[in-house]
This record gives sequence, C-alpha cells and structure tokens, in this order.
Amino acid sequence: MHHLTFDLTDGADGILTLEAMASTRGETAHAAVMAEVQQLLGWANAEFAGRQGPVEDGFAWDHELLVQHEAGGWVTVTLTFSANAEFAEAFQAACRPADDD
Repeated sequence: MHHLTFDLTDGADGILTLEAMASTRGETAHAAVMAEVQQLLGWANAEFAGRQGPVEDGFAWDHELLVQHEAGGWVTVTLTFSANAEFAEAFQAACRPADDD
C-alpha cells in the first residue's frame, strides 16, 4: 500500500477495528487510493469468503467505506473494517511490507 495508512484499535468487546485512510488531491491520486481500497476488499472477500457480516453476530469481518470531498479539491477516503482476531491477524500479515534483505 502506498497511499493508505492503517490504524488498529481493540474494543472492549473483543471486536477489532482496522481503519485505512488517505487524503489526496487530484483524480490520479484518488484513483490510486480507490485501487488500494478495492485490493483490500478483494483480499477480504477471497480469504474470508462467506464470512462478512456483523462481527458481534459471529462473522469474521464487515466494512464501511466513506469518501468525503473537501475544500481545495481534497478527497478523504476511510475504509473501516470491524474484525475478529483471526481476520485482523491475517489482514496485518497480508499488508505487512516485504523485507528488503
């Protein structure tokens, strides 16, 4: 991932929140961010197929996508995953940069 930054929070109820966010200006940069969003959603749908839904109801993951157009041509994209521990661990492993050794 080149544009999205990630934050992980652990809820008291055992549900983890993974938030990916980027603010960009211009169509090219926004298109690149949305490509990263689609890549993450594609990964989640492939790796945890049939397991999307409310985590509090026993599903592995769910998501919300918010795209905000702001003053000055800025666009902020926030992709928020609600996740169980299994999904969060796999997500972090999949998004970890490769070593440059």
